[in-house]
This record gives sequence, structure tokens and C-alpha cells, in this order.
Amino acid sequence: MDPLLSPIPGADHQEAGGVQLDVARAANGRVKRAIYPPGFRWSKNMKPIVGTPHCMHAHVGFLARGHVSGEYADHCAFDFVAPRVIVIEPGHDAWVVGNEPAVVIEFDYEGETARRLGLPEMHRHAG
Repeated sequence: MDPLLSPIPGADHQEAGGVQLDVARAANGRVKRAIYPPGFRWSKNMKPIVGTPHCMHAHVGFLARGHVSGEYADHCAFDFVAPRVIVIEPGHDAWVVGNEPAVVIEFDYEGETARRLGLPEMHRHAG
């Protein structure tokens, strides 16, 4: 099996909205590996589960495989193709582009990620 997709020993494995998530404690935070399947879109797959108009999590990490696009509530867009460091502020929709999964390695502090990493609580258009 592909090591990037293999189970991570000692991590908590979860599945939500088709996303495979392995979460491991690291120092005062967590390291997460998320595998977003082809066709995944936050507004289609997670919005019904979460119940907010947009994803309100900050995502800071490394896109190891795949292609992810997205848009904030103010219509600012982002487009990331692996390999790439990514920063996505709260208040977005995002989706996998193409036929391969997007694999993201994230660093977070649960509900405090944005604050602790110096991001706004919600995306604000610069300008």
C-alpha cells in the first residue's frame, strides 16, 4: 500500500463526509492527515453534517498530493496543486479537483488554530 495513504500507528482514525482523517497529538497541538476523495466538496459533503454556511476551521499545513480549489464567502478564490504549503482561513468552501484524492498534512490546535497561528477568525478581503 502507498505509505502516504497507510494507517498511521498511534493516531486516532475517523471518517466524516467521506474524508479519512488520522489525528495524532504532538506537543501542545495535533498533526492530522486528511484524505479527501475525488469529487469531495465541503458544501456538499460536510455542510449538512456541520450546519454552518462555510467551513469555519483554519487549515495550515502541506498538500502532499492532489489539487484543491476553494472560495471564501467574499468570492476570493484559492487554488493549490501539490506539493505545496497551504494556509486556508476560516469561512471557506473547498473541493478536490481531478480524479485523485487530495492528501493534506495539517498542524492544528483544535478550535484555537486560527488564533494560535495568527490567522483571522474569518477570512477578510485584503484591500
